[in-house]
Amino acid sequence: MDVFEAIHTRRSIRKYKDRPVPQELVTKILRAAMSAPSAVNAQPWVFIVIDDRKLLDEIPTFSPYAGMCREAPLAILVCGDITLEKAPGYWVQDCSAATQNLLLAAHAAGLGAVWTGIYPMKDRIEGFRKAFELPEHVIPLALVPIGYPNQRPEHEDRYREEKVYHNKYGRKRMNL
Repeated sequence: MDVFEAIHTRRSIRKYKDRPVPQELVTKILRAAMSAPSAVNAQPWVFIVIDDRKLLDEIPTFSPYAGMCREAPLAILVCGDITLEKAPGYWVQDCSAATQNLLLAAHAAGLGAVWTGIYPMKDRIEGFRKAFELPEHVIPLALVPIGYPNQRPEHEDRYREEKVYHNKYGRKRMNL
């Protein structure tokens, strides 16, 4: 699958088959996540791979939009370690880029995944901090449940010409 196909066909998958994801594939996905760009190449991310059924089942009790964890064979918690930042405040962008790489890599590998938001919701941050024993300098950004998809959402072209301006806001490209 080329990068354009991966980008255009990736969808949020919330239903998974009862099938484990091999560790080699998890490592491959994490390698892709860690290949993301980061401010001053700080790479302030930390990943927690969660495959303990009890922990996965507990997540929806403090993260209300992560109910799919109850059937996902694993999830990856993407966190920013602010002690690793070289450009303060950019950890969110850095970890978001890593999360997008993770989603695309999972899709390219035939897996389904969905980005569930944590940061900046204080209650979710505290829930993940407590459940996964995160120190204060490690901030959870996103949880990505992953598994073999048990659904196939339709592809849709999301390009919208009305959202594109030329040189300045509100200015459309003139056809010559």
